Amino acid sequence: MSDTVVALNRFGLGARPGEAPPADPRGWLVAQFERYQPRPAMLAYAPTAMQAAQQLQDYQAIRQDVRQERRAQAPAAAAMADGAMAPTNRRPAGPRQVAQAEDAPPSEAERMRVALRRQGRDLYTRSIGLRVNAALTTPAPFVERLVHFWSNHFAVSADGMRVTPFAGPFEFEAIRPHVLGSFRDMLFAVERHPAMLMFLDQAQSAGPNSMFAQVAARRPAATQRKFGLNENLAREIMELHTLGVRTGYTQADVTEFARALTGWTVAGLARGTGRNQTGAPGSFLFAERLHEPGSRTILGKTYAQDGAAQASAVLDMLAAHPATAKHIATKLVRHFIADDPPPAAVARVEAAFVQSGGDLPTVYRALIAAPEAWAQPARKFKTPWDWSVSTLRALGLSEFGTPQTVGLLQQLGQPVWRPGSPAGWDDVAASWAGPDAVLRRVEAAERFANRAGQIIDPRVRAAELFPGGASAATMQAIARAESPAQGLALLLVSPDFLRR
Repeated sequence: MSDTVVALNRFGLGARPGEAPPADPRGWLVAQFERYQPRPAMLAYAPTAMQAAQQLQDYQAIRQDVRQERRAQAPAAAAMADGAMAPTNRRPAGPRQVAQAEDAPPSEAERMRVALRRQGRDLYTRSIGLRVNAALTTPAPFVERLVHFWSNHFAVSADGMRVTPFAGPFEFEAIRPHVLGSFRDMLFAVERHPAMLMFLDQAQSAGPNSMFAQVAARRPAATQRKFGLNENLAREIMELHTLGVRTGYTQADVTEFARALTGWTVAGLARGTGRNQTGAPGSFLFAERLHEPGSRTILGKTYAQDGAAQASAVLDMLAAHPATAKHIATKLVRHFIADDPPPAAVARVEAAFVQSGGDLPTVYRALIAAPEAWAQPARKFKTPWDWSVSTLRALGLSEFGTPQTVGLLQQLGQPVWRPGSPAGWDDVAASWAGPDAVLRRVEAAERFANRAGQIIDPRVRAAELFPGGASAATMQAIARAESPAQGLALLLVSPDFLRR
């Protein structure tokens, strides 16, 4: 595997037919920093957090109306049931009458609730289509891969209505604009985005001694709403986003950080923020009345700042912490080089992070310069997302239908922005190289090849995808294929193509 193939596949998203291979692979990667477009033309009208927030506001209001309707209907339904069971001179209600009562048509509020849920899913699926088509046409595939890396590092999971419509805007607004900036700026953008605040239940986290808690305590017990301190965001920032597990922080540090974070919420979507709060729906909001007063001591340092500045000061410390540098370096090297990150490469990238203060282009240059990054053979097994994007690029497609994208990634086991955990999708072969998983790729490759195989010569396409030549085993398999379509399918599931 030549350096050109490494640049195209290990660092990039796979070659596209008709595009000249880079003469200077390392220089080609660095030059992409100038070509990258945070918001290319196709994303000009992508869903935004404000749109998602407005939908969620409407959904919450309608859901409340539905609950009130159901509470109002409950006594009548109970009375009807009691009447049906009580002795009477009238003929008892038969099964058909009971079924008609139970199957009463949904109210207007219920129909609106269903429609709003559908709209939220539509924002989500439309964002997926934009994401994949941006990956197919980007002039900077290395930087685009970095967007995908960071989106998985700072993972949110679109498994519920509170997060589903925000998943696309999260990547478009918090990741893409900062992928070539500083780690510190990306960290702040991520942790203040409504997707993260809603996903990790930070939006209504309240300090036990906050103004909100004091007012709530004076209310009658029957009218008190549930509230409390939520540690999810604080824990995941330390464990996943910055320091990494087992790096010296304690449960007390997590709790103190959670107290510092109280008041970080989302305008228009959280209760208990006060009536005079301002801000566009979906924007970051600091609600003073939810904030826990007092200083906080975290990792041995005391933070006496007032209001939102307290958690901001902690984030600044975490962004520049040596453990963060090592954690980020390890994950980058694991993603780009090997499941078992070579220590020398990790040390090189870690040093670049520390010396530059987390300047991401400097970190990426150190990754490119690592000799281990250009080692042979390919050691990274493509995730379903990687394989799907590289397959579509290999077929020469510049766009792919949104429903087909959603279905393909669902079939392959990696639905977009739905890892189910704040830890994101696994980045090692053991999670993706099982027999069943590979069989699903074979089936998908056959479908693609049957559509395109008659107009694509697999031998020519192999030469375009792997400048300098694919492996002898791959070329022999293509040569023995019974048809061009079969040869193309074999190419798409060959070891050369499955790994990067």
